[in-house]
Amino acid sequence: MERFAVIGAGFGDEGKGKVVSYLCQRPGSRLVYRFCGGHQAAHRVVLDNGRHHVFSNFGSGTLQGVPTFWSKHCTIDPVGIMNELTDLVSKGTEPRLTIHQDCPVTTPFDKIYNVSSSQYTRNGSCGVGFGATLQREQDFHSILAEDLVHQIPLKIKVDLLKKYYRDIPSEHAINEFMRACRSIISSPYIEIVRSEIFLGWETIIFEGSQGLLLDQNIGFFPHVTRANTGITNIPCKDVPVYLVTRAYQTRHGNGPMTNEGMHDHIYNHAYEQNNDHGHQGAFRISMLDIDLLKYAVDKSGIHKHLITLCVTCIDLMKQFLFTDKGSVVSCKNETEFVNYICHALQIKRALISRTPTPEMEEIKIT
Repeated sequence: MERFAVIGAGFGDEGKGKVVSYLCQRPGSRLVYRFCGGHQAAHRVVLDNGRHHVFSNFGSGTLQGVPTFWSKHCTIDPVGIMNELTDLVSKGTEPRLTIHQDCPVTTPFDKIYNVSSSQYTRNGSCGVGFGATLQREQDFHSILAEDLVHQIPLKIKVDLLKKYYRDIPSEHAINEFMRACRSIISSPYIEIVRSEIFLGWETIIFEGSQGLLLDQNIGFFPHVTRANTGITNIPCKDVPVYLVTRAYQTRHGNGPMTNEGMHDHIYNHAYEQNNDHGHQGAFRISMLDIDLLKYAVDKSGIHKHLITLCVTCIDLMKQFLFTDKGSVVSCKNETEFVNYICHALQIKRALISRTPTPEMEEIKIT
């Protein structure tokens, strides 16, 4: 049996979906296991045959026929699940999603609060109700995946949220939510279970969301996510980690970011899906910072001998530049660039990516 974890090294948008898709090419029975975050992820996958999708509610191996398990550490969005399911089926895919019964459920109330709250907006919210859902759970107004099978008690809980929240969604939004909950229960593609899934799979790929520098215990509060984005929630010990970074820094929305404005050495990304629209705000790029990567790895507790560094978007580098200890370092080529980073992080294996498709090339670390 093989186990792998795919974890972002930075502020998100590193290319985790692409790396998961790469690992899903392995033979035998495979499972993608989402272990942190939730439906606020946006992991883009492009296959060699041109099929593509941005995954939020399903694992990034779905286009390759790999089923997804959603662990209890993840939120679920019933409306988002059903919308994405319809989209995936229309693309000729048969998505398979298994949900742990203890997954917190995001409602229209949570989404509206995330969008309207100045605190969430200021801190860099995605605006899809993730943070509000977890806060509501802590305040004992709990709605879990197992509650979806009990429609009358579920409706009572939803009605009580009108007293909990000041901002009330439209009746249409509430009705849409309830319909989606019923559809999940009856869907042949979705199952809600009581326990974790491990047995019977030759390969399990643990797909992370966001990045280490957004971890609630690693990142720069309050500009963090309410989740552990590292290895904390992975239920297996000593899992090999594919640690993903672009060849430059990325950040979507507010929060600290070094080397701001230093991006003339980067080509425009022809396949870039991130933009300045939506609730998160501007999509920002800057020169890679070795000191931030060192900090993230050291704070994460990941054993360095278990790490394979994955550098994506390396084809976009006009010059191979980064900063180390505040000074700009220039490398002659991609091999020297990756070797420098690996030596700085004490990592002995590295892969690079030049396209959005699931190809990766190993770079010899000397």
